[in-house]
Amino acid sequence: MTSGWEVVIGLEIHTQLSTKSKIFSGAATAYGSETNTQACLIDLGYPGILPVLNTEVVRMAVKFGLAVNAAISPLSVFARKNYFYPDLPKGYQISQYELPIVEHGELFIRTDDGTEKRIGITRAHLEEDAGKSIHKGFGKSSGIDLNRAGTPLLEIVSEPDLRSAKEAVAYMRKIHSIVRYLEISDGNMQEGSFRCDANVSVRASGQKQLGTRTELKNLNSFRFVEKAINFEAQRQIDVVEEGGQIVQETRLYDSDNDETRPMRSKEEANDYRYFPDPDLLPVEIDDLFIETVRKTLPELPDAKQQRFADEYGLKAVDAEILTVNKPVADYFEAVAIKTTAKAQIAANWVIGELSALLNKQDVDIQNSRIGVEELVHLLDRITDNTISGKIGKDIFEAMWRGEGSVDEIIKARGLKQITDDSEIAAVIDRVLQANTLQVADYKAGKDKLFGYFVGQVMKETSGKANPTQVNKILKEKLT
Repeated sequence: MTSGWEVVIGLEIHTQLSTKSKIFSGAATAYGSETNTQACLIDLGYPGILPVLNTEVVRMAVKFGLAVNAAISPLSVFARKNYFYPDLPKGYQISQYELPIVEHGELFIRTDDGTEKRIGITRAHLEEDAGKSIHKGFGKSSGIDLNRAGTPLLEIVSEPDLRSAKEAVAYMRKIHSIVRYLEISDGNMQEGSFRCDANVSVRASGQKQLGTRTELKNLNSFRFVEKAINFEAQRQIDVVEEGGQIVQETRLYDSDNDETRPMRSKEEANDYRYFPDPDLLPVEIDDLFIETVRKTLPELPDAKQQRFADEYGLKAVDAEILTVNKPVADYFEAVAIKTTAKAQIAANWVIGELSALLNKQDVDIQNSRIGVEELVHLLDRITDNTISGKIGKDIFEAMWRGEGSVDEIIKARGLKQITDDSEIAAVIDRVLQANTLQVADYKAGKDKLFGYFVGQVMKETSGKANPTQVNKILKEKLT
């Protein structure tokens, strides 16, 4: 990014709520159903058909608001946002405008220098999704799938507090983690359950007035959010430095060419002719409802992260990694409670070996081929010196391939660790006798050769000698 400029970013995150039916109708919300089989007369806006609010979406919105320390509005109103688009059969979208259900929240992200930064949440409001236009397979025409029409969304709008693409991604990841912890959304970005629009502007460093912003629409991956914002910010800087002016507009990110391009001129609120929906009553929320929802709040990522650091003595960075995804946090804690190994060792295995195989196979931890009990058994065998940590990694991969349990693999391969001092000492004697020149060099001051001797001993024992004992006996013999 060119120096002398500051980037100002605000995100509008659209989270699909995990209800079984739509926000104003009883039609199903299941993903992947046959085209146009989940849109009823209410979703299609037939005359005389009245919408009925799904109470569950209100509960979910309140739950989110409480999780981000926001104010819950005692009175919120649904409005009609009027515009024409082929996949919007009613000619308007039911949303919330002047009186949203959640306002003035906050969360904290960690910046590149390790400090915490507060990001304000302006509002979170309920609305219905539109249908989907399909442009492939219809020649010069387009098809319309209205299965998504009426699907409940919670739109979460941040303050323009973000100052880099990395900060924007960190904030988006934090929201993603929170909605999944709350179990109000599956957060599946590939299925469109979690996506965002990014408002981007630039201004000279030190300038107070905001620059003209553009809106980047429908970014559905963390990587695309970062790349799109970086490109757009640099594009705006280049335009201004060349004497041009930024036009307020909506732009699309083209991932194939890594660029943004104009979609349409940016509309203002009055272009949509918002007005209260005459078919829907205002939503009144009392203190009893709020407190009832509050009692259902789970331990949230920040609190779990702090507890993991305090209770299990984990490094702060490891506690943060483990608590981003609740199923990962649950898996780790189950292992840490049951194993005789130290909690930090359990964390290392979950973050390292297990995560590597899960990522390689593109598998969620809920579907891991190695369950909690299997990993506990493996760590216990390392702790009681039956096997070494290095051999443990080989066994772990064998278990993943389905070659049997920990003990079965140890027995079949003859991998039991050598812990007899006399047996290890005999191997060390043979290694030292075979490397008399290196021994002389070591005694002459070349201390780094110690690692060479350890390696030779481990090679002689096929990695089965206890490393701690090898180091101790080798040091004694060399001195």
